[in-house]
Amino acid sequence: MKAPSLEELRRLSWQVRRDILIMLEKAGSGHPGGSLSAVEVLVTLYYYKLRHNPKDPAWPGRDWLVLSKGHACPVLYTVLASRGFFPREELLTFRKLNTRLQGHADRLVPGVDVSTGSLGQGLSIANGLALAFRLDKKDNRVYCVLGDGEMDEGQVWEAAMTASFRHLDNLCAILDRNGLQQDGETRLIKDLEPVADKWRACGWEVIEVDGHDPRQLMDAYDRADGVKDRPTLVLARTIKGKGVSFMQDTCDWHGKAPCKEEYDNAVCELIEPVQKK
Repeated sequence: MKAPSLEELRRLSWQVRRDILIMLEKAGSGHPGGSLSAVEVLVTLYYYKLRHNPKDPAWPGRDWLVLSKGHACPVLYTVLASRGFFPREELLTFRKLNTRLQGHADRLVPGVDVSTGSLGQGLSIANGLALAFRLDKKDNRVYCVLGDGEMDEGQVWEAAMTASFRHLDNLCAILDRNGLQQDGETRLIKDLEPVADKWRACGWEVIEVDGHDPRQLMDAYDRADGVKDRPTLVLARTIKGKGVSFMQDTCDWHGKAPCKEEYDNAVCELIEPVQKK
């Protein structure tokens, strides 16, 4: 793929945020907060790093993505649609009867390799994929997007220890560290800090970035390619509900879709980057 410019990535992120709001308002349900926080993470992956083929979603040479925080599937669906895996108009069927676009990531959707939604299981799946590719002597890489709320799950830490024990250097996990989960601040439920040191103690290479800075994300993905003998965690510091003032830094929008008035107000805040100059 041709490397996009930073301006292109910012504009794509703007469009993805608008599409997330459109589909959630039409559905009347969904998870805007955690979807909006992961926009740059997925846009940068799909437009810069991840090997994929929208015309052949099952292409054997592709890299695999496991969206462990499966409730944030609106961001994945919108990015896949923008890359041409399915028509953008299909986003309006999200959570409707007989749609392919279910409320959690589903393999019925072209480009979605793994159905997810039961939190804490995604990294174990990613481990299995990475190990299988290594045993088959294939160079496919596996990426796994985790939410910080699911760090409460013991299975995540078992999987983290397993990945380093198996030296899975073809595995890169991205932690969407927005500091909020369904019931409040992560620090008040099960304090994760020092989360970077905990992953390092499990044997991982840890790269800390601003999760809304495409340049930092691109550099982190490139660095992860060069790490040998251990897996990599990209610790992305993000803002839940990024881009919409009344959705930011609150868990109120973990599983609440905007009504028409709220949608209109949100769209007014999402000014196209080109117009900001």
